[in-house]
Amino acid sequence: MRAAYASSLQPDTPLSALTVGDLPFSVPEGWVPIDVRASSLNQHDIWSLRGVGLPADRLPMILGCDAAGVTPDGAPVLVYPVVEDKADPRGYSLFSERYPGTLAERIAVPRENLLPIPDGVSFAEAACLPTAWLTAYHMLVTRGRAAEAGAVLVQGAGGGVATAAIALAVALGKRVYATSREQWKRDRVAELGAIPAEPGARLPERVEVVIESVGEPTFEHSMKCAAPGARIVVCGATGGHLARVDLRRVFAMQLEILGSSMGTPAELAELLQMCATAQIHPVIDSRYPFDSVADAFARLSSGDVFGKVVIEH
Repeated sequence: MRAAYASSLQPDTPLSALTVGDLPFSVPEGWVPIDVRASSLNQHDIWSLRGVGLPADRLPMILGCDAAGVTPDGAPVLVYPVVEDKADPRGYSLFSERYPGTLAERIAVPRENLLPIPDGVSFAEAACLPTAWLTAYHMLVTRGRAAEAGAVLVQGAGGGVATAAIALAVALGKRVYATSREQWKRDRVAELGAIPAEPGARLPERVEVVIESVGEPTFEHSMKCAAPGARIVVCGATGGHLARVDLRRVFAMQLEILGSSMGTPAELAELLQMCATAQIHPVIDSRYPFDSVADAFARLSSGDVFGKVVIEH
């Protein structure tokens, strides 16, 4: 079976650890084999090649968390990426951490991890959802309680989670502000129906929800933009994890700083249905055939992406 996998761990040159070749395929008892039609890349894949969360004794490890495909009877399905894992301190792991990932011709999946893909959602669009879009949905709807908000700020437009958060918040009818250092990304923000802003810029209003995945460079700005009682929802720290927090502002404004990670199968089902009924199309930066998966990784690593990088089979 053709697969893209980590053959070594290279902290400084992660792409040199990527190999595309044949690996054996097996299906654990009670699991279902899925023929993959599309998958998408995440920064998690780059970190795996660096050896973060992936020890050497699990190599070779097929990469990838996200996939859409068909069951043996031809039903189109989306793969929920979280697997129960009693050996992990978290109680779960993602595909490509302990169990083979999605960047392959086929993947074995627990039956309960399969969700039907509704009409109107393509394999490529569905493959964008399980990690980045589900994370954004959970941050907005569940942790951020966006239903109670009028305005949302998304820091660091361009990445998968931030771009998903912009599109979803606009679809939910919110006034959405989104920051980026690069003008072309701010132009794309405007195309999605949001209001672009430079990092650190003063907004016309304070917001009730902040989607924060950048961390250290933007966190002070996130707090200054927060309305009384606002929720600052954090899912990552791509720019640095040692952010300064003015506790006086936290208690005076009664702010909530909330950690967030992934989402539930029920939320993924809700997100799928929302995409179908509201005709929300996940933002795809670029598409690559499986034979060009190395080019897809190079694209993701470039930092010039806006949306998801998709692999199609």
